[in-house]
Amino acid sequence: MRPAHLALAVLVAAVWGVNFTVIEIGLGHFPPLLFSALRFLVAALPAVFLVGRPKVAWKWILAVGLVLGVAKFGLLFVGMDAGMPAGLSSLVLQIQSVFTAAIAFAVLGERPTRIRLLGMAVALAGIGVAAADEGASGPLGAFALVIAAAACWGASNVLTRKASPPDALNFMVWVSTVPVLPLFGLSLLTEGPSRDLAALRDLDWQGAGTLVYVAWVTTVFGFGAWGWLLHRHPASTVAPFSLLVPVFGMTSAAVFLGESVSGPRWCAAALLVGGVALTSLAPARKTGRRPARPTAEAAVHPDGTVPALVHPVDVPAAGRTGAGS
Repeated sequence: MRPAHLALAVLVAAVWGVNFTVIEIGLGHFPPLLFSALRFLVAALPAVFLVGRPKVAWKWILAVGLVLGVAKFGLLFVGMDAGMPAGLSSLVLQIQSVFTAAIAFAVLGERPTRIRLLGMAVALAGIGVAAADEGASGPLGAFALVIAAAACWGASNVLTRKASPPDALNFMVWVSTVPVLPLFGLSLLTEGPSRDLAALRDLDWQGAGTLVYVAWVTTVFGFGAWGWLLHRHPASTVAPFSLLVPVFGMTSAAVFLGESVSGPRWCAAALLVGGVALTSLAPARKTGRRPARPTAEAAVHPDGTVPALVHPVDVPAAGRTGAGS
């Protein structure tokens, strides 16, 4: 990989890691479901008029939009609003790789190798350490919401795997159109029109800046740059850079939000990142089929949080990675 491409991969990981800190700041300006709805609205407009028509069936766009956009991001934003720290959220979401592997086994019959099973066990041990630490110092219910968000992310990865979009950015932009109305509706029902109107009425430059960052910087720039790298390098070369996301997430939260990182949390980080690396990047079980040509969605995630690293059959044996969303 050229130095400029290497720098771009690190920059995208940094952008996605810092995104959690920006979300935390944005939640001080918006109710969580309204913030999530606005995030998708700003990400979709005006990009939806620039990327062309959808390149996959609408059933996949709707399914991923609901599972990823409404369920995953709704749970994540509500969990962070309920007290889940930004840095810890960036770390805990990595357990999505375990959920993705488990769902892919149940739905697609993709059997994990022993190395992947070991990685899943190590990652789950990291979650256990993080849960014990958070239970002693923070709201365990908020922690559970972020775990549920990771499970929804895993389900959306498998749906994207089935959709196999040929153009990842096109797919993401169209997926972003789906959650807007459901999230606005849920916000009106649960957060109330008066709270939503107050947030919009009191919108300042900092609040607007968080929206621009989570929508355009993490989604349009981050997703576009990641897809550009995947078109020029094997997914097994690009995907490992995603493991830097929780590093940037925890560091930025410590620097800008003053979040402390305890010894048990560092231990959980080491276990989770190590387990995700084993789960995501280990060679996949050979199926006897000729590997398909890599697709643009491999190892990509629209959120700007973390790209999904799962093993479909899109990429040749060493370091297959899964569809993001």
